[in-house]
Amino acid sequence: MNLNFAQILPSLPYILQGILVTLQFTLLSALGGFIWGTILSLFKISNIKPLYAFGVAYTSVFRGTPLILQLALVYFATPQLTGYTISALEAGVLTFTLNSAAYISETIRAGILAVDRGQWEAATSLGVSYKLTMWDVILPQAFKNILPALVNESIALLKDSALVSTIGAADLLRRASIVAAEKFIYFEPLLFVGAIYYAMVMVLTYAAQSLERRMRLSD
Repeated sequence: MNLNFAQILPSLPYILQGILVTLQFTLLSALGGFIWGTILSLFKISNIKPLYAFGVAYTSVFRGTPLILQLALVYFATPQLTGYTISALEAGVLTFTLNSAAYISETIRAGILAVDRGQWEAATSLGVSYKLTMWDVILPQAFKNILPALVNESIALLKDSALVSTIGAADLLRRASIVAAEKFIYFEPLLFVGAIYYAMVMVLTYAAQSLERRMRLSD
């Protein structure tokens, strides 16, 4: 093999700028997915049938179709249907938010149902409203239990963010592909970007483990 990483040295600043784009997609999508996923999880444990049906149907659709298809629909169909020219950033964040919420909602729903029924009964006997019980008692315990699963979803979201390169977003993978095409070498820039993704995943994993330890000590 004739490998020469020196060829991509002048392009490293350009590639590294993609880290900010990748993190922007990931953080915005993770936040949006968490908020919307929490709402969906409440729909799916609700006694109100239309909300329950919507939550179940929503999860079925977004879990049952490919993410890249959802991204293509949002990016290419939005201008056709609405007349609004959506940017790659908007399309990526919207798609990943909607998609990750479907998975997160199932995780949160399971966490809520895993909380001891006695917690509900104790709050009810004290006259605490459903809203306050859910917000102050149930959700904090559920989130503590499902933190590892939420971290796994965030890691998956970070890696899946590379799909935005297919719609022209200048993320890490897109920039590496541009450098590869310009210099007619592919292994070096792609391997370099792969190492960056791996490093970001390891940082996220370590941060999550530290948070878990702190939460266990606070019990």
